[in-house]
Amino acid sequence: MQPIADIAELEAHYGTISQPARDKVTPRLTPLYRQWIDASRFLILATVGPEGTDGSPRGDDGPVVRIADDQTLLLPDWRGNNRLDSLRNIVADGRVSLLFMVPGSNNVVRVNGTAIVTADEATRQGFERNGKTPATVTVVTIGEVYFQCAKAIMRSRLWSGEDMSAQLPTAGDFIKEMNATFDGEAYDRNYPEYAKPLTW
Repeated sequence: MQPIADIAELEAHYGTISQPARDKVTPRLTPLYRQWIDASRFLILATVGPEGTDGSPRGDDGPVVRIADDQTLLLPDWRGNNRLDSLRNIVADGRVSLLFMVPGSNNVVRVNGTAIVTADEATRQGFERNGKTPATVTVVTIGEVYFQCAKAIMRSRLWSGEDMSAQLPTAGDFIKEMNATFDGEAYDRNYPEYAKPLTW
């Protein structure tokens, strides 16, 4: 298999970027990009660090991030399994990308920029909910914002409503595959949300 050797060869293979693809990019939130991000309850956070890359799903029951201003997003990190893959990467290398999705829409909004992780008490308290606060907050400084072409979601029929999960492994199955002595069935009983899909 012959790899493409350099950027010039890659660009020659694909041809010239279209003008609309250039025009859609902005270095800060516009009113319409702000509207989109406010509507998004789910994103993918991509990070890079000395041990490699990481892509992490983040979701909430309301807006997944809080817009502090036209160049700053606040992403709370509610306590989970403490792997900290994304947060470790951000502390080591602040470059981040975020993919914002809204169920039913074939478009995706992308944010590229830099981030820091803070445990600042006042910032965390700003997200207080039922007496709980996030462990940390990731503060994203926007470098560029643009929407992604709808073709990928359309091809995958992501929002078609099809349930294709019937034969998929559960969380317990994944862990047992790595550790033969692990009781995967008991794990799935204790955490049913990981075992079977929730009803939409």
